[in-house]
Amino acid sequence: MQDIHPIYHNSFGVAFQWKRNKVKDIMKVQIVFRDTGLLLSKEELTQFSKNIQYTKDNNSLCKDCVNNDSCKALLIDSPAPQITFAVNVKELNGIQDLVEGTLFQMNLDNYLGGICKSD
Repeated sequence: MQDIHPIYHNSFGVAFQWKRNKVKDIMKVQIVFRDTGLLLSKEELTQFSKNIQYTKDNNSLCKDCVNNDSCKALLIDSPAPQITFAVNVKELNGIQDLVEGTLFQMNLDNYLGGICKSD
């Protein structure tokens, strides 16, 4: 934990920034869930959030899929066009909370940092 700045976590995953990183990646956020780690810019996180919401809004599942954790019938496009995640409803909600919570915390930190700097 000494090498990271935690941003947000839930029961599904964690988001953080590396303390020591390449200069080009210093502003990127590491999102880790399931067996996956994504290093994303704020813009890519925002796009991922939109992709998640699109998946929620444009997929209707049967009752069996909604209540079945092994049914991975939902596909979320990642910010990288070559990668799509197959998830169930529980995972979709966990990823959405992780991404939106991370964006909220980043925006809050930015806002509070701006207030402190203006004094």
